[in-house]
Amino acid sequence: MSVAFLCPGQGSQQPGMLHDLRDNQAVKETFEEARDTLNESVILLDSEEKLKSTRAVQLSLLIGGVASGRLFETEGALPDMVAGHSVGAFTAAVLAGVISFRDAISVVKERGELMEKAYPHDYGMGVVVGLTKSKLEEILLRVSDHPVYLANLNSPDQITISGSRTGIQLVLEMAAADGARKAEFLNVSVPSHCPLLDPVADCLYERMKELAFCSPIIPYAGIRNARALRDPESIKKDLAFSVSNPVRWHEVMTLYYELGVRLFIELPPGRVLSDFADRAFPDARSLAVSESGMKTARILMERYRK
Repeated sequence: MSVAFLCPGQGSQQPGMLHDLRDNQAVKETFEEARDTLNESVILLDSEEKLKSTRAVQLSLLIGGVASGRLFETEGALPDMVAGHSVGAFTAAVLAGVISFRDAISVVKERGELMEKAYPHDYGMGVVVGLTKSKLEEILLRVSDHPVYLANLNSPDQITISGSRTGIQLVLEMAAADGARKAEFLNVSVPSHCPLLDPVADCLYERMKELAFCSPIIPYAGIRNARALRDPESIKKDLAFSVSNPVRWHEVMTLYYELGVRLFIELPPGRVLSDFADRAFPDARSLAVSESGMKTARILMERYRK
C-alpha cells in the first residue's frame, strides 16, 4: 500500500501557521532560504493582517508546506506520491524534485501579485455543498449576466465557484433554495481557477520558460487533467495554466487511490483535503498533520508499508 502527501491551497491558511511549525533545523533552513530569496522576513507573513494579501497567503502555504515535507524527509519518512491543491501544486512540485524551492518562491510571489493586481476587489470564490456539478451548471446559466464559473471540483457534491461577488451571491442564494447543505463565500479575495485569470496564466507560463524543470522523482499528478505527469514541460504548463482552469481534485485523489494509495497525509496547516479523502474512500486512512502530529503520521506510514 502507498502513501500520498497532500499539499493544501488557498483557503487553508491560518494566522500563525508558520510559527506553529516545529522548531527544527530543516524548518529553520527552509525559512532562511525563503528569506534570502524574498529579501524579507518570512516569519512575518502569517500574521492576520498580512494574510489579507493573496501574495502572503500563497507564499506562507508554499513555505510551510515545503518546510513540513523536508522535516518528514530528515526523519526518513518519504511519500510514494504527492499532489497539491491550487497553489499547493507548487509545494508538491518542489517535494517531487520538479522545481527548486527558490524558483518556486519567485513564481508563487509573482502569481500572488498578478492575481491581486488583476482583481483587487469585488471578486472572489464561494463553495456549494450538496448539489451535483450538472445542477450547479444549470444555476450558473441562470446568472449568465455575471461572470461566475466552476472552479474546484473537490468531490461529487462539493464544488467551488469563482467570479464577481455579485454573481457569486446570486448563485449561492439559488443553490441554497435548491437544497444545498452549504452555500457561502470562501476566504479568498481573487477569482481563482477560472477564465478571468487567463492573462495571469499566460504571464506565469512565460516566466516559467526561464526556469529549470526536472522529471519528478516521485509521482506527481496534474490538477488540470488529473493525470500522472512525468514530462517537465507538461508539469510546467499544469502549474501555469491551472490558475485559470478548474481543479479536478476528486479525480486526482481517485487516480491515486486506484494506484494503491491507502494513506493520505495532509501537510499543515489545514485538514480540508484529508476530509475529502475520508469521505471519498472509506476503506483508506487520512489524517492532517496539523491535528494528529508528525509522530502519528510517521507511525502510520510505517504500518501501511508493511
